[in-house]
Amino acid sequence: MHARLIGTIACALLAATVLPGCQARPAASTEAGEKKGAPPRTADGKPDLRGVWAYATITPLERPSQLGGKEFFTEQEAAAFEKETAQTQDRDRRDADGKGGKGPDGRTDLDRAYNKFWWDFGSNVVGTRRTSLIVDPPDGQIPPLTPEGQKRAEDRRGLWTRDEEGGGAAGRSYDSAEERPLQERCLAWSTGGPPMLPGAYNNNVHLFQTGDYVAILNEMIHDHRLIPLDGRPHVGPQIRQWMGDSRGRWDGDTLVVDTLNLRGAFRASSESLHLIERFTRIDADKLLYEFTVDDPKTWTKPWTVQVPMSKSQEPMYEYACHEGNYSMENVLAGARAQEKNASASARRR
Repeated sequence: MHARLIGTIACALLAATVLPGCQARPAASTEAGEKKGAPPRTADGKPDLRGVWAYATITPLERPSQLGGKEFFTEQEAAAFEKETAQTQDRDRRDADGKGGKGPDGRTDLDRAYNKFWWDFGSNVVGTRRTSLIVDPPDGQIPPLTPEGQKRAEDRRGLWTRDEEGGGAAGRSYDSAEERPLQERCLAWSTGGPPMLPGAYNNNVHLFQTGDYVAILNEMIHDHRLIPLDGRPHVGPQIRQWMGDSRGRWDGDTLVVDTLNLRGAFRASSESLHLIERFTRIDADKLLYEFTVDDPKTWTKPWTVQVPMSKSQEPMYEYACHEGNYSMENVLAGARAQEKNASASARRR
């Protein structure tokens, strides 16, 4: 069952309670606005954000160092960058299904068994022709980490750092379910936000909207947020959630979503992360998504990203991450087997 159908069923079930009037398709008055190319509006006069929005792009989060202070590509430079990126992606991914890749033990590495068919990074830079998705600071770079943020980042990287001599992992990363990264549970920021950033695939989001609520349904692992617009306060910090605690409000024609109390970690963020997202309908086919990351325990100053989104006529399909996912079981089984072999070797000596 794909996500569009799930959203339709959810609206039908909740129509009499928290989502009155929720619908996946815009009202007739909105359709007329779309035909004119003007930003469509709902019956209550608010910009209509509803629908499926795609945001795949090859524009990097941070500006490549060789571009220096260049904030925008020319049309010719953008075309050249797209061509070069396509060639690089083709070279790096067309044979990633085990035909040529080698693992650390010299054998064919089927752990990287995603060939080009499975990737969907997009093929174009963002329509603004920016050289990075980061728009502030102006250098297009994530600000430096604080000492506390640096330590947190190093601790998390340690879960993935391998000892090249011994072939094992740094620390005890394979030993316990508590030490395995959240991605293996299909949890936390890797599920598609908040905030939302283009990735390897599933770069789509479905927005639902009424006068009282906005619902954000991500294709990436089908996570959703139901965001009230009635001015209610945030819950206290003692209740932290994987998707955080979001509250929405209208600032003119821009929907502002304020999120606190994120349990999952965005990059090296702390429990103090404050995320401000802004959704602005530009015209019938474009939506500007912007977010600001404010976490003084992690970064020396806030930073802001802009991701233009395009209206999609394609449905969203369920991203079934957990079903048939044996990563955790297999990793821990391997760790137990290593312990058993080490114990047997010690007894023989």
